[in-house]
Amino acid sequence: MLEALAAIEMQIAALDRQVRALTQRSETCWRLMSVPGVGPVTALAFVGAIEDPGRFRRTRDVGGYLGLTPKRYQSGEKDVSGAISRQGDGVARHYLYEAANCLLTSWRGTSPLKSWGLGLMRRVGAKKARVACPSSNDLEQAA
Repeated sequence: MLEALAAIEMQIAALDRQVRALTQRSETCWRLMSVPGVGPVTALAFVGAIEDPGRFRRTRDVGGYLGLTPKRYQSGEKDVSGAISRQGDGVARHYLYEAANCLLTSWRGTSPLKSWGLGLMRRVGAKKARVACPSSNDLEQAA
């Protein structure tokens, strides 16, 4: 049993080295990892899900692509906004949610992004703030 555990730990260490090597070669991953709460796995998941950022006209379109927009039911009489739609890459969405949670609750430093997120948390609630996809205008206002 101990030998099996040691072999598993060696495989995990090898995979960890591969992930770090991949992120060190990518400038996009480095930029993403400069955000508090975003580590190598989150950066790789996001880069893998987006692939070509040129296909998105606006930054807000990325949130919709990952399923971080509210479900809507609209008819002539009703306009109901529900929970997040959960369309798109579930792994990237999960890692981004965890990174936002870490930034807003665990990280002790200050940044314009954290200030914006905490203000949003007060206005719309914690869960919605964690899945919000900030536009460049929102970040400029927070700065």
